[in-house]
Order: sequence, then C-alpha cells, then structure tokens
Amino acid sequence: MLPFRFVLLDLEVPVHSYDVFRHYERLHWNLSDLEFDTVDPDLVRPEYVTLAKSAAMGESNVIAAVHGFLEEFVDDYDFSTFAVVWGYQEVQHHYAFRSWLRAVGEDVQEQAVDAMREPYAPGTTPSATLATNIISELTVNHVYRAVSTWVQEPVLKSLLLNASRDEAGHAREFIHYATERLQRRPEELPSVLETLYVYSSEAKIKHPVSTFKSGIAEMGDHETIDTGFDLFLEQVAADGELEVLHDKVRRTFANMTGLNLSSNAKVRRALAEAIA
Repeated sequence: MLPFRFVLLDLEVPVHSYDVFRHYERLHWNLSDLEFDTVDPDLVRPEYVTLAKSAAMGESNVIAAVHGFLEEFVDDYDFSTFAVVWGYQEVQHHYAFRSWLRAVGEDVQEQAVDAMREPYAPGTTPSATLATNIISELTVNHVYRAVSTWVQEPVLKSLLLNASRDEAGHAREFIHYATERLQRRPEELPSVLETLYVYSSEAKIKHPVSTFKSGIAEMGDHETIDTGFDLFLEQVAADGELEVLHDKVRRTFANMTGLNLSSNAKVRRALAEAIA
C-alpha cells in the first residue's frame, strides 16, 4: 500500500486538511516549551487566575465540538479531518491553562469540566455551524492577543500569545471551509447571515459556548468563558474595542460572501434580501 502522502497526490480534488496538518507540524508548539516551573508568583494577580480558569473552561468545550462536527459533517472527510487536528490544538490549550493554574496552586473543578462534555445542537445548517466557529475563533484570538499585552507574568503571556496565534489559524481554516461550502450550497447563505446578525447585535462579547452551555448546574459559581470576557472589557479593552471586534467579524463575512456587511443594519438588509 502506498504511503498516505502519495495517495493524496493522486487525488483529483486536493485535500485541504493535509496542507493544514503539514502546516501545523511545522509551527506547532509543545507544552514543554512553556516552563511552568519558572512562573513567578510575585507577578501573578488574582485577575490572571480568573482569566486562566475562564480560558480553561472555554477550551474544555472542544470534545463536545469535535463530537458535533463529526456527526454533522459525516459526509465530508476533509473537514472532519481538519476538525480532529483542530481539536488536538484546543485540547492543548485546555491543558496549558490548567498547567499554569497548577503552577500557582489553582485549578478548575473536574465536575465543571465533565459537564462540558455533552454535545450541543448543531446550527440550522452546516454553514451556520461553520459561521459560529468563525466568530468564536476571531473573538478568542482578539481577546487572547490583547490580554497578552496586559499580563505581566511571562509564562502566561507566552501561553496567551501561542494560543492567540493558533486561534487565528483556526479562524482562517473555518473561513476556508465555510467559503467552499457556500459555493456548493448557496441556499445556506441566509443561515450564515442570521448567525452573524445574532452575534454582532450583542452589546458585549459573547462566546457561542456560553449560549449553548448556559444553565449547567455543575457550573454553579464557577468561572466560564464569559467571566474572562467580562474581565477583559472591564480592565483590558480600550474604548470602542467591542465595535473593533464586531467590525473585524463583519469584514470577514463580507469577504467570504461578497456582500456589503459593514454595519449591523446592512447585515439585516442582506439577510432580508437573501430570504426574500
């Protein structure tokens, strides 16, 4: 049997996930790159612990997400393969934030993590599911990068920068698959615009995880991804930063669809025209 890489070269349709896999191989960082035993406790503030717990909980949703991707995209081997590679990196983020927390004598609650395992409902269409993940990746990339400039503890700063770069790459690939799918399934455009409209109408940063996983009893008063976002807006974000993020998301969807989505009103108008 020929090695997999040679079989790929014989395919008439390129397998994008193979290129992604090779790219991640070249640029992938390891937990061992972060020297957790060098964390300086004198530079650790309570807000850093809150942020790390929030991030660890947000990243813990990866298992439910991969489960959902493999169920919803059962007929798409290429995207499903990417989802597995993506899941590996998101698990790494979860372990990295927990490793930093343990280095400072903290951790998240196991029952809270376990409660994140249950898969959530898919989007109204597969394209809507991809759109949701584009928004989440762009959001987390933005927040991680901004927070990394604010955090003074070097190990956590490096972790945030590494994770931010990963999330930017993830967003790029979800955009690729969403664009490709809309070309094949233009009837799913309204669901994408609806997803964009719902999230870009928010008066604060809101992660899809919190929408799908709200009200979990095991979470109690535990930190969630929204805890970190609230802290970001209160202590880190510059004036107008929420609109900067919304504009970034709208521009991404505009490039993906070829539509004028420069304001929420124009998103609403495009949605009305798409479903007319």
